[in-house]
Amino acid sequence: MDSIIQYFQELDKHPLQRMAFFVGTMVLLWAIENAIPLVHMHYKKTKGRHASINLGFTLIHFIIHTFLAVFIVLISDWTKSHEFGLVYWLKSNVLMTIIISALTLDFFAGWLCHFVEHKVPLFWRFHLVHHTDNNVDVTTGLRHHPLESVWRGLFFFLGIFFSGAPMFAVMIYQTLLISITGFTHANIKLPDWLDKGLSFFLVSPNMHKIHHHWKQPYTDSNYGAVFSIWDRLLGTFMKLDPSQLRYGLDRYYPNEKDEDFISLMKRPFQKLKD
Repeated sequence: MDSIIQYFQELDKHPLQRMAFFVGTMVLLWAIENAIPLVHMHYKKTKGRHASINLGFTLIHFIIHTFLAVFIVLISDWTKSHEFGLVYWLKSNVLMTIIISALTLDFFAGWLCHFVEHKVPLFWRFHLVHHTDNNVDVTTGLRHHPLESVWRGLFFFLGIFFSGAPMFAVMIYQTLLISITGFTHANIKLPDWLDKGLSFFLVSPNMHKIHHHWKQPYTDSNYGAVFSIWDRLLGTFMKLDPSQLRYGLDRYYPNEKDEDFISLMKRPFQKLKD
């Protein structure tokens, strides 16, 4: 256990290792979704072209978060030196520290941030970039406008501040988040019993795909990132048979431009269609 904790404690100093984990997860899920797809995709050109657009946003996202990592370390160190946050107030052991940190970070940076993005018009303008994807697959997970990546980082800061999460717990959660984000967006068909079973505690692929359904109120549901308990506890959990899924948006943005990188970057600064 000590060696694992030490590894994650230092992981923020090894961006290439983190990138290798991300790429490895993406490649694995890409292969699985090709083998057992949930829905038949209608890409504008090819799956590779679609991926290049989404990975362009992903690369910018990682660059931004590389700079935000400085503040993550500073906040985590401050909570440690002042013994501020849930893990210190509850005098948690290592296991409880990991659990409390993961749940708190997931509430602030996963559920709450996502909920706010759907309810505040300014934030929704930028979050639309994520929802414009008409072909949700493993590459969609980190398709975020650069400014959205910034305030997602701010919610992550709040999670660290209130939880008191030490760096090893932060890195464990971030590693889990990357894995689950790829998994829930991947175009993978799981047995119904397995997907339903997972959804009682974790966000499952079918559960999150409902959030990408083109019409409200389905779009405004299932906000969770890793744990499904927040949607279940806070009344934002919804069900929909996967056969009824249709991705994209029924307004705000022309679906035929969902792979136009420049248009997507500029769209939040333009008047939206009602």
